[in-house]
Amino acid sequence: MRCDVVAVGTELLLGQITDTNSQWIGEQLALAGIDSLLQVKVGDNLGRVQALLRRMLADTDAIIVCGGLGPTHDDLTREAIAGVMGAELVHDDAVADVIRHLFESRGRRMAANNLRQAQVPVGATIIPQTRGTAPGLICPVSIGGTTKVIYAVPGVPHEMKEMVERAVLPDLLARGGDAGVIVSRTLRTWGESESGLNERLDPVIARLDEVGNPTLAFLASGWEGMKVRLTAKAPTQGAARALLGEWEREVRALVDDVVFGTDDDTMESVVLQLLRERGLSLGLAESVTGGLVAGRITNVPGASEVFRGGIVSYASEVKFGLLGVPEGPVVSEAAAMAMAVGAQRALHADVALALTGVAGPTEQDGMPVGTLCVGIAIGDEVQARTLRLPGQRDQMRQMSVISALDLLRRTLLAR
Repeated sequence: MRCDVVAVGTELLLGQITDTNSQWIGEQLALAGIDSLLQVKVGDNLGRVQALLRRMLADTDAIIVCGGLGPTHDDLTREAIAGVMGAELVHDDAVADVIRHLFESRGRRMAANNLRQAQVPVGATIIPQTRGTAPGLICPVSIGGTTKVIYAVPGVPHEMKEMVERAVLPDLLARGGDAGVIVSRTLRTWGESESGLNERLDPVIARLDEVGNPTLAFLASGWEGMKVRLTAKAPTQGAARALLGEWEREVRALVDDVVFGTDDDTMESVVLQLLRERGLSLGLAESVTGGLVAGRITNVPGASEVFRGGIVSYASEVKFGLLGVPEGPVVSEAAAMAMAVGAQRALHADVALALTGVAGPTEQDGMPVGTLCVGIAIGDEVQARTLRLPGQRDQMRQMSVISALDLLRRTLLAR
């Protein structure tokens, strides 16, 4: 089974919006074992969209068309697909009722042109909308006696992802004759490069290449860490999960020292859970990160059970006066430890994490750009560590967040 991808929108060609949808769809197709050999962007022009779809259908079994399902005059995907199908567009009362109800539930006036989204090509199957106003479409197309299919999904990422997962992938797998299930498990890691992980996992990768199922892939996710994803196919969910469990143990045996969580875990959610289990509260003192750690922490539901608060001590005078840092260099392990103790005291926290460093563009206190000093105070014990991080200013600051939280995680586990 082959399925290619088309992203519709002149704004994509002008560089006003980055096409992350095609990237995500391609990733999901690969995980499902569906070949995808071509991704194309096309502007909002009816003739060009139709011509492109006809050319692509000559070589592929299916196409996912992303975008162009909105209510405005330049949303032409429905018309283009109907033309390729040789079908008329008809008004669907049920879809129209859903659109009207959505506007009423939000207390908003519905413009008449929203009902353009209730136009459906004859012969198409509707993918009901659950998050927006535009339904998706499953559109069979007869090409030389062979039935191929075009899927139309919205361009809004969260609407698109939900429809692809709920309707498009299951339909593709059914058409391809795969009645089984696909399950993934992602190990979240920090502290090892992609090439380093690959090297350490070479023995497992070689064996997986021989058996073919499950598959293993790396996904570099910046300051979210490096992901190692195992994907298994099996007749049932239970069988797939059992297969994943077997190979997860193999992977962990080689790289468990850098694994901090699985699937939807984040470094901050893992740290908060460790603190919660130990009955400890957390306070922060941030300089170089300017509140980024607190932002990540408070984004986790239930953070208030653990998190006391944070002090953004950006100016040296604040470090000296509020946190009790001794006069002198403020980018040092001594300063980081004093910041942690000061935050622990001021916020009445059991544990305090402090970050000071140099994000650039120039060095500070004789320290080069990329220097991060982390202080950790737990009870009466205080320690510090200096790290050298890569990247420009924003990247270094974001890397500082996960690096410091990882140091706290490891400290808590070692106690």
